[in-house]
Amino acid sequence: MRLVYIYHSGFAILAEGFSIVIDYYRDTSNDFDEGYVHDYLLHRPGKLYVLSSHFHPDHFNPEVLKWKEQKEDIQYIFSKDILKRRRAKADDAFYIQKGEVYQDDNLTIKAFGSTDVGVSFLIKAQERIIFHAGDLNNWHWKDESTPVEAEEAEKHYLQELDIIAKDTDKMDLVMFPVDPRLGTDFMRGAQQFIDRIQTDVFVPMHFWERPAEVEVFAPYAESKGVRYVLLSVCGEGTDF
Repeated sequence: MRLVYIYHSGFAILAEGFSIVIDYYRDTSNDFDEGYVHDYLLHRPGKLYVLSSHFHPDHFNPEVLKWKEQKEDIQYIFSKDILKRRRAKADDAFYIQKGEVYQDDNLTIKAFGSTDVGVSFLIKAQERIIFHAGDLNNWHWKDESTPVEAEEAEKHYLQELDIIAKDTDKMDLVMFPVDPRLGTDFMRGAQQFIDRIQTDVFVPMHFWERPAEVEVFAPYAESKGVRYVLLSVCGEGTDF
């Protein structure tokens, strides 16, 4: 399989016979209708799965619903909050919430929780286990929060992490927020994740325009036997 970085928390996964787009915000080009998704993925043979973890505009762009005009074999799988917030209609997608599963002949997608809104996705396909965190993270904002608020944020995150680890304690690919805006200990959630769940390849996301700062997570990840892959150029990819 191949992972391609689109932008922010948006990625494409290329598998034999199908493709997956997760949390599309914008394409790899600054032009509205150009880039990797529009120029290649919408024309790639096989089924296209479009996943959105929650309604925030940096994770869900309603433009994706227009893609069905260009590609017939397309399946939308959205977090249920997108429907509740009226960002899409009931018949636009298969809606999923924590604990629910989408399954067909190509893949199985299970929704886990988030520490913000929506869900995180665990995808099992072609003998790979893939995790996209959405906005699941230890959002402690230590420099701005009170100690009690930071403690509560961490407690909530560790509870969600424990639920995931009980279901799956080893993953082939993880896409997870490493967001420098958090300030002190901005890598803490990522550290706790790979400490808890054996991870083969870890790809940071949600770092906005600050990729150089998240390079500092590499030594810690590699000390745990994790292959740390920072994809910061739109359209850049890696095999896994």
